[in-house]
Amino acid sequence: MQPIQLFELASKQAEWLATRQSVVAGNIANVNTPGFKAKDVTPFQSVLETTSARMAATHPGHFTETEMASRVITTKPTEEIGVQESGNTVGLADELMKEGQVKRDFELNAGLVKAFHRMMLMTVKR
Repeated sequence: MQPIQLFELASKQAEWLATRQSVVAGNIANVNTPGFKAKDVTPFQSVLETTSARMAATHPGHFTETEMASRVITTKPTEEIGVQESGNTVGLADELMKEGQVKRDFELNAGLVKAFHRMMLMTVKR
């Protein structure tokens, strides 16, 4: 029997979300720091595309082993915020929106894992 890779993929996404949460929190903490450049993490989709986490040829439901490294990048200033007089590029509204996205993505990830786990438990004979 082949191992189910959904849990591994969900774990990788949770790891990516934790990294993004940390980066966004750092941006918010440095919102008043002169010269601080806002950062973000490469999108999860691009991380998946640049790794070997693709469908295996043996079965469309299997993923290959992968090592996903989240890359932190410096973001470009938005037109709304731009570079402030202090040289800071953090837009608080943008960072709070990112924070909400991380929260929603994590809740979706956890919900999918929970539902899949329940389905697996239902298939086990008692």
